[in-house]
Amino acid sequence: MRTVGQGAVPRLAAALPSPSGLAQARRRSSNRWGHRLLQTAAVAAPAEAEAPTQLQPAKSVLYDTPISNNGARVRFIIYKKGLDGEFDIKSPKELGGLSSSEYRALNPQAKMPMLVLPDGTPLPESQVIESYLLDKYSAVGPSLLPATPELRAKAALAARLHDLYIAPIQGCMYKKMGAEQRAEQLHKISFQLDVLEGLVEGPFLAGPEISFGDGALFPTFVFFTHILPSKFGWPGVFEGRPKLEAWWAAVSADPEAQRVIKEMQEGLKGWESAKRWDNLGITQQVSDGSFNWSCS
Repeated sequence: MRTVGQGAVPRLAAALPSPSGLAQARRRSSNRWGHRLLQTAAVAAPAEAEAPTQLQPAKSVLYDTPISNNGARVRFIIYKKGLDGEFDIKSPKELGGLSSSEYRALNPQAKMPMLVLPDGTPLPESQVIESYLLDKYSAVGPSLLPATPELRAKAALAARLHDLYIAPIQGCMYKKMGAEQRAEQLHKISFQLDVLEGLVEGPFLAGPEISFGDGALFPTFVFFTHILPSKFGWPGVFEGRPKLEAWWAAVSADPEAQRVIKEMQEGLKGWESAKRWDNLGITQQVSDGSFNWSCS
């Protein structure tokens, strides 16, 4: 007599694959699943996001315009140290202008000058750029640092007085504003000139060698000497200020300072051609005669 299921066992065993067959089946299944996973990943994976574009010039770029006295302060150091080949000088218009989103991304204050280093690092503010150049290129060309701590302090003081008390109000010479405010600020400039007269060591600001202190001041004197006599009737910027007059003569004889002065004067010619003072109503204000524009 046959036990129940005896005949079924051999048939079931015969239906099962051999161990080698199982291994081959597993490999085929694995290959099919791997192929499907790769297809799924190709469909499901999002495209890799592009990194935001960062400005990385081949060499440092100074964004500036020829008429900028603050930028001129930086250009003077570049020229004096013979670093022309190390820097490109470009107009902010190449980034869309001072108010453009591209420029503001680098300098939220939307001011110039601005130095962009080769790694894309932006350095705004003329005094910051000046300090960077004097530090990084200390062994190149003249140091532009006065010989003693006392003279260096005097140069720093003159630059500080300029930055705090002259630069913020220099627009009274060429920007639109009320007559009373303009006259008041012109008198403040006259006062600061008297302060600077007392600081000049001679022949340069802090002794026998031209320094960063001179570089901070003389570009603004390009504005003074051109605008104050011709637009506001000053008898002369150096009237009663003999030390400043001798200083200006010494600075004006320096080759690199001459180069900067000429750049700024070309910019002023453009302002004259555009009739800036007429169009802003400055000429009409001064012709009124209600204020002492000459500060005499």
